[in-house]
Amino acid sequence: MSEYQYYEFQAVDRPLTPAEMAELRARSTRANITPTRFQNAYNWGDLKGDPLDWVERYFDLFVYVANWGTHRFMIRLPHRLFDPDTARPYIMEESLDLHRRGDAVILEFVSHDDEGGSWVDDEEAASWMPALLPLRADIAAGDRRALYLAWLAGVSPGGHGDEGGGFYDADEEDEDDDEFDDETIEPPVPPGLGQLSAALDALADFLRVDEDLLAVAAASSPALPDAPSSADLQRWVAALPAAEKDALLLRVASQPTPAQAELLRRFRQAAAPLPDAAPERRTLGALRAAAAERAEARRREEAERQAAERERQARKAAIARASHLDSLTGREDDLWREVDALIATSQPKKYDRAVELLTDLHDLNARQDRDAAYQDRLEALRERYAKRTALLARLDGAELNA
Repeated sequence: MSEYQYYEFQAVDRPLTPAEMAELRARSTRANITPTRFQNAYNWGDLKGDPLDWVERYFDLFVYVANWGTHRFMIRLPHRLFDPDTARPYIMEESLDLHRRGDAVILEFVSHDDEGGSWVDDEEAASWMPALLPLRADIAAGDRRALYLAWLAGVSPGGHGDEGGGFYDADEEDEDDDEFDDETIEPPVPPGLGQLSAALDALADFLRVDEDLLAVAAASSPALPDAPSSADLQRWVAALPAAEKDALLLRVASQPTPAQAELLRRFRQAAAPLPDAAPERRTLGALRAAAAERAEARRREEAERQAAERERQARKAAIARASHLDSLTGREDDLWREVDALIATSQPKKYDRAVELLTDLHDLNARQDRDAAYQDRLEALRERYAKRTALLARLDGAELNA
């Protein structure tokens, strides 16, 4: 498998200046560079720069995909939009890190595929940025679900789930490599884990979060609060001190998108402060046990569904077979004559049709308890055409003997 690395950076709060675009062009002559985007794929070589440094200096988001299984996603947020302490309970060495850079915070989400990755094409790689981009505004507005998903990614089997959400098997974990034992307490569970947006679904896929672990984790997550009504916002804004209103309006005028996120986050904190912890935070061992139980139930349900489907298909085939044999009843002599005519052609394809008719005759005679008569005629046919090895091979394969 040849090497493949995909890099994409996105600017949201401000476009790149011409000077900044020139700086980036000096690093890559092939990259697609616009005032808001840098995108390039490498089949050899590497990016001439540090992605973390580029996010600090130029961009607000970064996506990296490599065909050996590494995924990286960075989000840059001003301090006023994100308190670094919010992320502390969720930080894990293998899946989530936080970098403080001047007046900004950079969240870095990481996933590694221990199985060695798979084929990645440009279309798939380019699909991640638009899918994940909405998470920046959500996190800025106070949504902690992306942080919890990153924690789950770090404690999923092997540090990740199978592609598409594999079955959880606690017995397959390597305890020597497990940084978090079963007594580890989960971080605060945010609302809405059972109501993931499309962007959060994409993040769960990107980080290879185990499907069953996510399902049991979401069981204790309360529903998302309703969006604030205009009346709620009006009352809250009216109660703000004049100086705060002036400062917020100034930021709206200069940077509307970050200011909107900040307003929503502050409103939610004032209207319904998020608890520091779920009422009963669970141990990692409890989560893993529940995930293993759910995976076993899902395996059992899938096996039962497949068995029921096989039974349904068998019944359907039996009914169709019975109807077909009904249509042939009374025509046995005609069918034997047709078999002889087909074999007489010495054409292999006609032999196949002859065997189909002999199978019908076999089942018709079995219905009428005339197996002996059928076997006599079949044996006579085999003797008559004893030198037709292709025919005899087909007859043996059809297992027409009683």
